Order: sequence, then structure tokens, then C-alpha cells
Amino acid sequence: MTTNKKKSSRPPATPSAFDQARDELFSHILRCGVLEADPEHQKEWMDDTMQYLADRYVDLTEEQLGQVRVLGERYCKPVVARAPAEVVESTTA
Repeated sequence: MTTNKKKSSRPPATPSAFDQARDELFSHILRCGVLEADPEHQKEWMDDTMQYLADRYVDLTEEQLGQVRVLGERYCKPVVARAPAEVVESTTA
């Protein structure tokens, strides 16, 4: 008793240039350790990385690049700031 599954004749969806640029930026953020950097270093790093992405994804408009940057900056800022380990230990003791 086998079931015949129809295979989709649609080709797999390819991500847009915007999606690719966003995902690449997130990947760079994780790989480069920017999350632990000081805010001024994050800004300098983001400036350099956005220039790289603008050169790499020439189809993106200035507005789209701005949106990618906003997403990257939000990604670098945690919703809840982590307390230093020594503060956490002293409050639980």
C-alpha cells in the first residue's frame, strides 16, 4: 500500500536580494562578535559592513539598504540587557 505523492512542479523560491543582504548581515554580526562591542565600535563596524553590502548587492535601493541597516542595528541590541555575572551572583546570594 504505497501512496503516490505529487511532486511540485514549482521551482524552489529563491530569496530576494533584500533577504539575502539581511541574512548575510545577521551572519556577519554573529561571526564577528559585534554584539559584545562598544556602541561606537558597532557603528564603525556597521558603516564598513553596509558599504560592503551596498557594493555586493547593487540591485538594492538606498531605502532598502537603510532598512537592512535598521534591522542589523536592532539585532545588535538585546531586548533585555544582560547584567554582569557578579551582579547576578550577589543578588541571588
